[in-house]
Amino acid sequence: MRLFGLIGYPLTHSFSKNYFAEKFKKEGISDCRYENFQLANINDLPKTITENPDLQGLNVTIPHKESVLQFLDGSNELVKQTGACNCIKMVDGKLIGYNTDVIGFEKSLLTKLKPEHKNALILGTGGAAKAVEFVLKKNGISYKKVSRQFSENNFIYEQLTPGIVKESMLIINTTPMGMYPNTNEIPPLPYEAITSKHFLFDLIYNPEKTLFLKQGEEQGAISQNGYEMLVYQAEESWTIWNQ
Repeated sequence: MRLFGLIGYPLTHSFSKNYFAEKFKKEGISDCRYENFQLANINDLPKTITENPDLQGLNVTIPHKESVLQFLDGSNELVKQTGACNCIKMVDGKLIGYNTDVIGFEKSLLTKLKPEHKNALILGTGGAAKAVEFVLKKNGISYKKVSRQFSENNFIYEQLTPGIVKESMLIINTTPMGMYPNTNEIPPLPYEAITSKHFLFDLIYNPEKTLFLKQGEEQGAISQNGYEMLVYQAEESWTIWNQ
């Protein structure tokens, strides 16, 4: 039985496990299973691999997309360029890293992107944000990052004026703010400055519409959650594991 899985913490609600269970059932794949491996500490990864000798591939989620790099024996170019990994393939006992977030985010973003969406705000600075940065650079979209902690390279939320938001027609949330079960959380933005020309993208898929997206929609903005992106990256992971 071929085993695949997801590492991250916490894994209170896993898209990947449910998605692959349905995929295996629908496509009549009877020799594979997919499990969650909840790792509070990334240093437990070698033990997890040793205890599961049938493991052939892993997806990687919050908070390990960057810290997992130290355990890789090799990686593709996207991992090197983004500094983040969310997919691992086991090859002859070695861990080879990939970044399928880039592919998933770009495919989903382009379905609703319009010419006016040329300036962006990226909320968050973690592993997922790095994939978003890569895609925006590739598509000629200028951006500023927003974090809770001050840095020369980003705004803090308290610095976001209505003027900055009005100039940033694309706003992407890469943080867990608003994710189940903390659905009352919302990135602190001046939402009154959002217009019908804005595009709000939230990498969260559960709930289907976060407060971030709801607030944007109330101002007439285009919105997109993370479900489509996750489907694209899951299918890309499956392709990688089977090539």
